[in-house]
Amino acid sequence: MESFTKVTLFTDRDGLARFREEEILLTEGTPQARLSPVYPASGYVLRRSPVGFRSDWHCTPAPQWVFILQGEMEIHLRDGSSRLFRPGEHFFSTDTVPPGAAFDPARHGHWSRQRGADALVTLFLKV
Repeated sequence: MESFTKVTLFTDRDGLARFREEEILLTEGTPQARLSPVYPASGYVLRRSPVGFRSDWHCTPAPQWVFILQGEMEIHLRDGSSRLFRPGEHFFSTDTVPPGAAFDPARHGHWSRQRGADALVTLFLKV
């Protein structure tokens, strides 16, 4: 069975952001065009971040897909790890503030930055 790799940025039980990968089976469509089931979405936002952009530490306000349309986006986590996403790549961001907690910039979330010579253009698909 063919599948799609879903990269997820999430808040783990300890309150820290982490990455994980999971497979979404492509169970629909035809042999020439395998599809996943239809998933709900509520809207989208396009963003252009100039060369040199770097965010502060933050959590995702609500679960969303992030698709890189142009440029490169690097995501940094508290454990010192980072991951680079290039045009055509994606991740599913669910690293929200843990239930009952207040955002603590010394503990929660991630930061991101534009990398390379091109401005970063991203599509945020809200779910």
